[in-house]
Amino acid sequence: MSSHRLVCAPAAAAAAVLLAAAGCSPTDARTSAAVPSPSAKETAFCRALDGELPKTVAGLGRSDPEPGSELTAGWGDGAIVLRCGVPRPARMSDPDALGAQVNGVGWLVEPREGDGPRLTSASRKAYVEVLLDERYAHDVSGPLLDLAGAVKKAVPPKL
Repeated sequence: MSSHRLVCAPAAAAAAVLLAAAGCSPTDARTSAAVPSPSAKETAFCRALDGELPKTVAGLGRSDPEPGSELTAGWGDGAIVLRCGVPRPARMSDPDALGAQVNGVGWLVEPREGDGPRLTSASRKAYVEVLLDERYAHDVSGPLLDLAGAVKKAVPPKL
C-alpha cells in the first residue's frame, strides 16, 4: 500500500498548499485543512466521529488543523489529517483502484506524487478522508488501525 504526505510549504506556496488542504507556514507548525461542506445528515455522522477519535494516532498526539472544525482533525502537526464529509472520490468507481480493509472499514488508497497517500473510507454514510505524510508511504496500517474503530462506530455502513 502507499500513502500521502503533508508538506510544510514556504510562504510563497502557502496559498496553494492551503487549497490542497494541507500545509504549514514557516512561522507556525499548525496545519491548514479545508473544511468540507457535507449534507446535514453527513455532518451529524462527522460530529459523532469527532467525539470518537483517539487522542493519539500512530503514536502522534492530536493537533487539529486550522480553521478549527468538528469536520477536521489532525495528529502530529500535519503528519495525519482527517476530513469528514468529503465528496465521493471519482477513483472509487475504478475497479482497478487500490483498496485496503482494516478492522471492518474499507479504504480507497490513492498514492500522491511526492507525498503520502490519501485514504478515503468506502461504503459509509459519510466519506472520511485521511491524508498521511511521506513517513507512511509504505505502511498505512498504523494510522488506519487507530482510526478504524472510531469510523466504524460513528459512521454507519451504506446498505
